[in-house]
Parts: sequence; structure tokens; C-alpha cells
Amino acid sequence: MTSFDKPTTPDPAGGPSPDPASDQKAVTQAALFDAFGGIRGTVETMLPGLLFVMIYTINKDVKMSAIAAGAVAVLLVIVRLLRKDTVKHAFSGVFGVGVGVAFALFTGTAKGFYLPGMIYGAGLGVAFTLSALVGFPLLGVILGPVFKENLSWRTRNPGRKKAYTKASLAWGLIFLAKYAILFPLYWWGDATQLGWVLIALKLPPMVLAVYFTWVFLAKAPPPIDVIAEWEAKDAAAEAAKAAAARERGA
Repeated sequence: MTSFDKPTTPDPAGGPSPDPASDQKAVTQAALFDAFGGIRGTVETMLPGLLFVMIYTINKDVKMSAIAAGAVAVLLVIVRLLRKDTVKHAFSGVFGVGVGVAFALFTGTAKGFYLPGMIYGAGLGVAFTLSALVGFPLLGVILGPVFKENLSWRTRNPGRKKAYTKASLAWGLIFLAKYAILFPLYWWGDATQLGWVLIALKLPPMVLAVYFTWVFLAKAPPPIDVIAEWEAKDAAAEAAKAAAARERGA
């Protein structure tokens, strides 16, 4: 399996021209790395939940577990801010943890910490699946701006629309399978058991979904760079205005 930890990009230096297929795979890998945060972003989303379940397993104190999870989530954002790193993944993580902490403190149960994330994840699974079935794949909406194609794949690039549809369906089915395991545990299992299974299922489904996305998009036609098209049109319009001004001044 290709590693998503260190994205590769085509070498622009001299030498023979790179294989277009390899070029496309490298660009796709780099874009997915940026979109999903890579290994570091995944670790940052896992750490608060891991801390919660570890503390709760030891002392069964919901309040202490929730406060510790919320504190480490905020700390991760502060570290990124101090290092002037991108904070979009850390902020999304701290928001999710914050909602979980609020539910845990409000309900007084450890299961309350997990419930918002489970509902959100199951909702994403339904959304990905339905979007693929109706022909407006959600993954294309998410990744279109990353590839600078926006929504051009819908009408101008049928090969990429097909790839986004397959990838969105893969995400949907993987998420739905994950929560088909977790919700019975939420209803009938104990909180500690649920927490550890949640941690165990945090990374593998995500890696599998991203891998399928890479496979489908790497084989798809390259994206249409609509940003470059707009810039080219603007440059042509400016050149035409300048030429007209010169003619009037002649």
C-alpha cells in the first residue's frame, strides 16, 4: 500500500519526462494528504479520545476523563498556533471533542462522550452513500477545491465524476459498516468496551477509505484547473484592454 505520510511530487528537474500515470498518482496522493491531514492530523483526532478512555478505564471518573480529553484537544491547537502550522484539522478535532465533553458532563455517563461523534459518523456514511446514488458525490464537493477543479467534474469531466462516485460510495459503505458494529455496543455493551473498540476502529476504516479514493482518482482523467482558466481569461481581458488603449492613443 502506498504511504500517505510523506506525499511525493513529480521532480521538475532535468532528466527524462516522468510517466504521466505516475505523475497523476503523485499529485493525487499529495492532494489527499493535504485534504485529510496525514498521519499527524489523524493522531491529533485520536489522542483526546484515547486519553478519555484510558482515564475512565482506570478510575471510572467521567468528569476527570472529559476534562482531560478537552484540555489535550485545546493544547494541540495551541501547539499548532505557536508553530504557525495549519490548524484546520486541529480545530475540527477540538470542536468534536468539545461536543463530546459537553454530552458526557451533561449526561454524567462515559457513553455520552462518544455519542455525538457516532451520530456524526453514521450521518456521514448515509450522506456519502446517498450522494453517490443520486449522482452528486460528496467527495467531489470536498476535494474539488483541493484539486482546483471545483465542480467542473460534474459537467466537463465524466471520468472524474465516475471516480468521485465510486470513492464516495466506498466511504459511505465503510462508515456504515463501522457504525453497524459500534451502535450495538453503545446500546448493549459497557462504556469501557465501547471506548476501546472505538479507538481500535478509528484509523483502519479511514486508511481504507482514503486508499480507495487514491486508487479511483489516480486512474481518473486529470482535473480541469478552473482557477488557471479564470486567471487566463482575466489576463487575456487585461491584454485586450491594453491593446485597445494603445490603438486609441495611436
